Order: sequence, then structure tokens, then C-alpha cells
Amino acid sequence: MAHACEHHDEHQHHGLSGAALDRALSAAEARCEVTQERLTAPRRRVLQLLLASDAPQKAYDLIAAFGAHGEPAKPPTVYRALEFLERLGFAHRIESLNAYVPCRIEGAHVAAFLICDCCGEAAEFQPDLSPQLAAASAGAGYEVRAVTLEARGLCAGCRQP
Repeated sequence: MAHACEHHDEHQHHGLSGAALDRALSAAEARCEVTQERLTAPRRRVLQLLLASDAPQKAYDLIAAFGAHGEPAKPPTVYRALEFLERLGFAHRIESLNAYVPCRIEGAHVAAFLICDCCGEAAEFQPDLSPQLAAASAGAGYEVRAVTLEARGLCAGCRQP
């Protein structure tokens, strides 16, 4: 994923814990109720691991961390949970890293990320591609169903000397 970051301890960590993590999981459960979906225990655990993480997580990292007492999950369990979380907009897959992050923006949106080549941080943001995307797709007669934008560089913490 990323190179060893010599100043990783100086970075702000974006993973959730404590009451903030509990609120995010409760909000996810409420959204599932509205859409008549189930946030099963395995789905909830994978979402919890993503929300608590400071960096994008590969599926096999989630498999290894899945059990509360150190026991790994079976790969299909985690992959099915990730598929569900992506479909409902709770998580995004960062293609270039082959890793997953929790969605930090509610509602339908273009998934866009600033990815640090040093520490591996992936910050989600919401670009306004609507006019350009609509014009390009209409001109080509194309129906766009999903867009993921990935921009690579160095975060503010890694740019510091």
C-alpha cells in the first residue's frame, strides 16, 4: 500500500472509537431499517473495523481482525459483508489500493479520494462533476452508474519537512 511513513505518529488519526464509533454504527443500523435491509452481526463487525481504522483496509486484513478474540473470519463472510456495505453506501473500494474505506459522505455521490503515497491516508471528498459528466455521457449516449476518482500525492503531514 504505502511506503513506511517516518512521521506517521505526527498525523491526525481519522478512525472512530468510543461514543463516536457507537453513534456511527447506530446511524448505519437506522439507515438499514429505513431501506428494510439487515445489518447482520458480520456486516456490523466489518463496518466497525472500517470505521475504527486510520487507513484503507484490505479484505485479508479485515478477515484477520474480524474475531473479537483473535479468530479470523472465513473469507466469504467478509467479502459478502463488504459487498453489502458498498451496495448500501457505507463503504467504498479504492481500486488502486484494492482496499476499503468507510464512506464519510451521506447520500448518493461520486466517490473521490485523495490518497497519500507516503502514509497511505485516503481522504474522501465530494467533487462536483455533474455538469461535465452529464455532458460527456449524453454526448456519447452513455448511462453512467458509478464514478470513482482517485488522486495520488502527499498529505499535509507527509509534506512537512
